Formats: sequence, C-alpha cells, structure tokens
Amino acid sequence: MNIAIDGPSGAGKSSIAKLLAKKLNYVHLDTGSMYRCVAYKAIQNKISLDDEELICQMIDNTKISFDSEGNVYLDDEDVKNKIRTNDISLAASNVSKLPRVREKLVSLQQNMAKNISVIMDGRDIGTVVLKDAPIKIFLTATSLERAKRRYKQNLENGIISDIEQLQKEIDQRDYQDTHRKASPLKKAEDAIEIDSSTMTIDEVVETILKIIKQKEKCA
Repeated sequence: MNIAIDGPSGAGKSSIAKLLAKKLNYVHLDTGSMYRCVAYKAIQNKISLDDEELICQMIDNTKISFDSEGNVYLDDEDVKNKIRTNDISLAASNVSKLPRVREKLVSLQQNMAKNISVIMDGRDIGTVVLKDAPIKIFLTATSLERAKRRYKQNLENGIISDIEQLQKEIDQRDYQDTHRKASPLKKAEDAIEIDSSTMTIDEVVETILKIIKQKEKCA
C-alpha cells in the first residue's frame, strides 16, 4: 500500500513521513529532496535554473538515493544538510517548474513505488505521482508557524536566520508552487487535510495512523 503526503514547504511532511515509515516498516521517498538535489547540482555546475535542456541532460547523468537514516545522496555524496538552505529551497521551486524535469523525476518516483509499500511526500504526489494511492494526506500549517519551525531547525544546524525573512521566503515559495503550470501544489480531491499549526509531530503521526487503520478496516 502506498501513502501520499502533500503540502507546502515547511509543513513537516518529511519528518512525519520518516516517523510513519519506521512505524509501518515502509520505505520513505522524499521527492522534495530530489528536486533540491537537482537544483543544488545545477548551481554547482553553473547551469542556469531556466535551462531545461541542460538540466535534463544533467539528470540523465545523476544518481540520487536515500538510506534508512534519512540521509540523501547525490552521486554518492551525503548532501542532506547542503540542500536544506533557503537558497536551495527557492532554487528547487524554480527547477520544479520545468515540465521535462518533472517528467523525468516523476518517472523515477513512480518506478521506485511500483513493487514496494512507500510513503512518498512532496507537492504533487496525490495528484500526479501516486494518483491511485489509497491514502492521501494534505498536511499544512500557517506560514508563520512554518517559519518558526524552520528557524528552530536552522538553529539546530548552526544556521543564523530571521523569522520574518523566513516567513517571506515561505510565502514566496507557496506562491511559486501553487501558480506553476506543471503540476501545481494543490490538495487532491480525495485527500484528507490536516492542519498541524497547533499539533506536535507525535499528534500528527497518531492522527495519520488512525486514518490508515480505518482504511484497512474498510478494505
């Protein structure tokens, strides 16, 4: 059984998906990290984020993988922290607008989910990547709450940031993601929305586990 978790930047999708994957013994595929990897590598190689042809050629010669500890490997280098900066977040939003880039990564994601039970999080999982997933969650939170979470995360990683600036960047990312032509961020019609603004991670996980159990009873 595949589980799709969608939502805006900073809603906690990856953290929630990782915990659920461990509890359910599923594989967690963080699609957002894949776009971040593409953006990061393009910047490292001085490729314009608007150059769809060169980025697609780059993807054909790129290896992205994950491990059970939540590490992200780009061409066998652990880039988990390097791809989590605000600049890379906005760059990832830019490359995700490119239709052929999305086609290539969506194909990779669908192939990964064919023969195993996965929890996949991103922005178009329930609407594009795993349209037939029996469980779809749309996880959201206010932009201020997401900025506070990102600020705390940055502090833990030794990164100095400003909550007000973070909120502006999150609002900008939301606008880019919801207004792009290729697979814009939106809630799937059959998705269950969870507003995590006032919830702890454990409370969100328990809420989704209840949804899963209820689905299994009805199956």
